[in-house]
Amino acid sequence: MASETIREVQKCFGVAADPALKRGGRVSASLSGRTLLAVDWGTSSLRGAWLDARGQTVEERSFARGILTVAPGEFPAVLKSCFGDWMQGPDALCLMSGMVGSKQGWLEAPYCTCPAGFAEVASNLAWVEPARVAIVPGLCCENAGIPDVMRGEEIQVFGALQLLGLQEALVVLPGTHSKWVRVQAGRIQSFSTFMTGEFFALLRQHSILSRTLPASDGEFDSEAFDQGVMLALRSNSLLHTAFSTRTLSLFDRLPAAALPSYLSGLVIGEELRAQTLQTNAEVVIIGSESLTQRYQSALALRDVPSRRVGSEATWAGLWAIAQTLHPNLLKQS
Repeated sequence: MASETIREVQKCFGVAADPALKRGGRVSASLSGRTLLAVDWGTSSLRGAWLDARGQTVEERSFARGILTVAPGEFPAVLKSCFGDWMQGPDALCLMSGMVGSKQGWLEAPYCTCPAGFAEVASNLAWVEPARVAIVPGLCCENAGIPDVMRGEEIQVFGALQLLGLQEALVVLPGTHSKWVRVQAGRIQSFSTFMTGEFFALLRQHSILSRTLPASDGEFDSEAFDQGVMLALRSNSLLHTAFSTRTLSLFDRLPAAALPSYLSGLVIGEELRAQTLQTNAEVVIIGSESLTQRYQSALALRDVPSRRVGSEATWAGLWAIAQTLHPNLLKQS
């Protein structure tokens, strides 16, 4: 199957056979003017970027068409309706990452086992339209005999490495399910998942704390957030510290408007407490501006330096995967 896909790629792009392919090497090409449709297709949203022949973003689009809104068999139609004009050229290439490659998505892309880098991911693309549209596989690893998985975050990590020029890094990707990723020699060695965002939502909406917290999160309160982080860092369990959100309100120690920020500090602080961090070792934070700012502030309370990368990491990562698959495919000669 892999050799058939390689031949399809060669035929489509006029690529001469490369002896390295027989050894599982990369597809080689010397073409010009190619463009890439980079797609991040998650559970609740669909984002895409049209990248020119130099990897620069020409245009971005976002839709509320996550995989849960797409009926089986309708993925090709949704992709066409959202980005069809970007795929009109016969030489256009589309790479998709995220939950689109899960069992609930378009086509299940089997996980690559860590350690894994660009080469492993590129050689295991799941092609839904030969040589034209492919899904990037996720990664899996084991920690103390327990499996862990990611889909989409690996592309953001690879993109951040490219943007920052790094080969070694400790990376955190905040979110509903935060990922802590260790990279060595440009390859993801291992990672761990923390249900931080989901626990915040559960406590916020479905626990006794919901009766104390205001209806909306309101403005971010940095002092209350720091207070929550510091309590979590010096405590032993979120099961204990979470209740302080209620008692601080009962005794008027914190105003109601500050409680969501305080609770956010507690859960993020709990996540950081579980990490082995060195004060002189920088952490790379990838994600939205609001979340990465909170993690940067929390890390600073542990005297850990950090720097932030935004959503551009996804596009950089998909571009890098395309370049790995076809080293010159998207470059101008």
